[in-house]
Amino acid sequence: MGGRRKSLLVLAALLAAALGVWVARGAIGRAAEAGLVLSDLAAGSHASLFKDLTPGPARGGVSYRVEGRRHEADLYRPGETPKALLVLVPGALATGKDDPRLIAFAETLARARFEVLVPDIPAVRELRLRASDARDVADAIAYLSASGRTAGRPLGVAALSYAAGPTILALLDPTTGDRVAFLLAIGGYYDADAVLTFFTTGYYRDPPGGPWHYRKPNAYGKWLFVAGNVGLIADAHDGRVLAQMAARKLKDLSADVSDLAGQLGPEGRSVFDFVSNADPARVPSLIAGLPAAVRAQIRALDLKGRDLTKLHPHLILVHGKDDAIVPESESAALAAAAAPGHADLYVLERLAHVDLGPVGLRDGFTLWRAVYRLLEERDGTG
Repeated sequence: MGGRRKSLLVLAALLAAALGVWVARGAIGRAAEAGLVLSDLAAGSHASLFKDLTPGPARGGVSYRVEGRRHEADLYRPGETPKALLVLVPGALATGKDDPRLIAFAETLARARFEVLVPDIPAVRELRLRASDARDVADAIAYLSASGRTAGRPLGVAALSYAAGPTILALLDPTTGDRVAFLLAIGGYYDADAVLTFFTTGYYRDPPGGPWHYRKPNAYGKWLFVAGNVGLIADAHDGRVLAQMAARKLKDLSADVSDLAGQLGPEGRSVFDFVSNADPARVPSLIAGLPAAVRAQIRALDLKGRDLTKLHPHLILVHGKDDAIVPESESAALAAAAAPGHADLYVLERLAHVDLGPVGLRDGFTLWRAVYRLLEERDGTG
């Protein structure tokens, strides 16, 4: 991690020097600011020039109700007057809003003068992926937009990984989406069947409908799928066995679960056969054989076939070609499904899903462009 930080810190400093200038009254131009933000993202919780130049944000817990639904969240307040508001939606993490990487990301955004709300979504912490999470996202947006903080400032959303799905579902409702100026999605998805095919077999089509490509997937994704769906298994025994399998695998992906596989009934076996399959041609029939409640959730979370041209927020999509959980073709498909001119796509050679990896000049410049675009939205000039 130290080498990664150093390479990106040096590159960000060069970008800031080459592309940014000090302007009147000592303010930093947006180009230089983007380089400093990038360097802080690479530094995480460690020291950086951006931290030296900006007052530290204040993180505090907040509670709010929307239509009787009670929510908990963390609110990151900048040390300076905020220029924009942002809801940051975590991906599937057992640590949820308290994940150290997420905290560092939220603090960087707050230093960049976003007031950042990170909602606590119980299903996310329990590794359950549900279309109903869209309501929690919508409630967080409603809280920020109705809190009196907007005062003409832009309101945006940032969604990580699978959280892009429920977030976009929330934004498709005009009541929610019309309040939001932009969506930053990192490692997001579009076609649920394509993602399921990739993380079980490693095969994906780029472009959609094109020839198959193969990349070794991270098995974490398929066991996350199992963990997230055990509650939908009607056979309680099979649910318990699958939960044990998932827990064992998520702790150690090389762990042997053959002893548990022999205990499964028909429902549990259909799930196990699906995640054990390596042939992309078998995926459609294996999905069709999954328990009905599981298939219903897959369809509810699928964005393919929905009219994304109706999305009001502008999309800023970031994805890595080395992503072993969701292929970069998914963000490309999201961009293509949006209204013309309504999405910006930034594809990196290396990103490791939602974590920065070692970068070269090309990736560094691509990341700088994405950060610059985000700051344009913050300033209302996007």
